[in-house]
Amino acid sequence: MACCDGGQEVPEAYDYNGHAYHQHHLSGSQSDGSGGGTGGGGGGGCATPCSDAVMIKIDVPVPLRDEQRFPKEIGKTFVALLLVGFNLFLATVSLAVVHDKVPDRATYGPLPDFVLDNIPAVDWALDVSEILIMIVVNSCVLLITFHKHRFIVMRRVFLLMSLLYFMRSITMYVTVMPMSNTTYYCSPKAPNATAVIILKRAFQLFSGFGLSINGKHTYCGDYIYSGHTVTLVMGYLIIAEYSPKKFWIVHWLAWCASLTGVTMVLLAHGHYTIDVLIAYYVTTRLFWTYHTLANNSLLLKQNGHNYIGREWWFFIFRYFEKNVRGPLPMQYDCPFPIPWTKKVPKLPCRES
Repeated sequence: MACCDGGQEVPEAYDYNGHAYHQHHLSGSQSDGSGGGTGGGGGGGCATPCSDAVMIKIDVPVPLRDEQRFPKEIGKTFVALLLVGFNLFLATVSLAVVHDKVPDRATYGPLPDFVLDNIPAVDWALDVSEILIMIVVNSCVLLITFHKHRFIVMRRVFLLMSLLYFMRSITMYVTVMPMSNTTYYCSPKAPNATAVIILKRAFQLFSGFGLSINGKHTYCGDYIYSGHTVTLVMGYLIIAEYSPKKFWIVHWLAWCASLTGVTMVLLAHGHYTIDVLIAYYVTTRLFWTYHTLANNSLLLKQNGHNYIGREWWFFIFRYFEKNVRGPLPMQYDCPFPIPWTKKVPKLPCRES
């Protein structure tokens, strides 16, 4: 407590907002600073002389901290879309070239395979696998559409798929394997295929989304590694990563659909077992490595202690993820305006 104006006790933390106490009494105590008395001489028993100033304490509300920002960067998402489109088309061009190099089935039979040698081929199983692919892919599209940070998720998926199909276009070209299925229809070969023929084949494959169920995939030789397995495994990983953990039933359904689809590919003898194993390994490791880097901002630096930074695609990753700090929150909203809903007002000192 401070003593002022003839021994009157004044609280040290005094709210003078709207009062004239500070201006009037402080000036008065400065004019007769000796009038406070020293030793019990004033009324009220104040033993301390009046000070020249009164300590004022004002409670100021602490502003709310801004939420961690995750910029949309739509331009980067568009770049990622162009990148995945280019690599998907590159994979179809690679298949269009490989088609003429596939060994003749009349001379070279399927390679020895532990799984395929012990199960008879079921042609309709490939259609079941591709139906499951369409279900899983559309589920991922629906999930990403309603994710609050949909543009970040989209460009991650585009980049991962572009990397996978870029590597696949190389592996299927460098090693051409004999047909694993003895009944699958393959279009006639053109040993002296021109660039026009190759592009025509590529556009046909691209228009059918690489699926044989629509009759567009009539070219053979795309074995190492399995594109069906890549899509099914990637679909499950996206659903498990970007949907709430409490939706465990959805996660299990996606896992079962992916496993069933991969099994149907083998049952139809659409791929060798090694194609499926390599596709699973490459897809899961690339997905987990990418998200480990994305969820730990310290790993964005490429130094001697960050060995993951030696990945050949690290510079692409850093371009897309340098403004995203930490894991994405599990937040969802409608991407389209709903007219009958009221707009939520912004809170002070906070941006939504």
